[in-house]
Amino acid sequence: MSQPSSEPTSASRLPRKETSTPSIFWVLAGMVIPIFSIIARFRIVDGHKLPRRGAYVVAPNHYSEIDPIAIGIVSWKLGRMPRFLAKGSLFRVPVVGWFLRKSGQVPVERAGSTRGSAPLSVAQQIVDDGRIVIIYPEGSLTRDPDMWPMRGKTGAARMALEHDIPVIPIAHWGTQQVMARYAKKISFFPRKTIDVKVGDPVDLSAFRGRNLDAATLNEATAVIMDAITSLLEDLRGEKAPAVRWNPADHDQKETGRFEG
Repeated sequence: MSQPSSEPTSASRLPRKETSTPSIFWVLAGMVIPIFSIIARFRIVDGHKLPRRGAYVVAPNHYSEIDPIAIGIVSWKLGRMPRFLAKGSLFRVPVVGWFLRKSGQVPVERAGSTRGSAPLSVAQQIVDDGRIVIIYPEGSLTRDPDMWPMRGKTGAARMALEHDIPVIPIAHWGTQQVMARYAKKISFFPRKTIDVKVGDPVDLSAFRGRNLDAATLNEATAVIMDAITSLLEDLRGEKAPAVRWNPADHDQKETGRFEG
């Protein structure tokens, strides 16, 4: 493996940041980041592992309603414009829907004939444009009592394998201090610290070329969840449970609010 060069890299040799191009994100960043900076500061570990260019899936853990804002800010700080899978109903809300469409967010319908098709239908456009998409593999806030990543769903793995793009795992810890799981209020003071760690691309080579049936996608998803969990262990300085939480084993729904 080649070693990093000790020579300083000139600004002209660095890839141009995606965020340097004027876009609706400039407006969103100008509104959100100053406010959030009052609430929390970020400590980002291995931010250089988030490539400045190219298409890929970003796969974070999820345990607070405010996670997307935090991960969106981290993505922006690292030079990439964040695009999420968002509930289709939000796109029908005046003003909110306009911002979502203009910023390239991906609508996902949770019911009806289009359920599950939207992420895959836009994947090729994301690849062609060299964009990123942020997908929470857990699908909703973790049900694990100690907020470790629970069993994942297969959307991130499917998008990566069908379109041959990398999955970059990210773990973060601290947003629960800003907004507790299922809380309706944000804690503004004292200022919090959110730790973030970016991982290496998940090695999905064992699954490429295979039939993307349920078994293959579940295996690939487990590998992605292992990578996210390992990063979170590093941030928390703890070991995750040996068996990942599965809502079905605890008579829990996989969507909606969960208390306990």
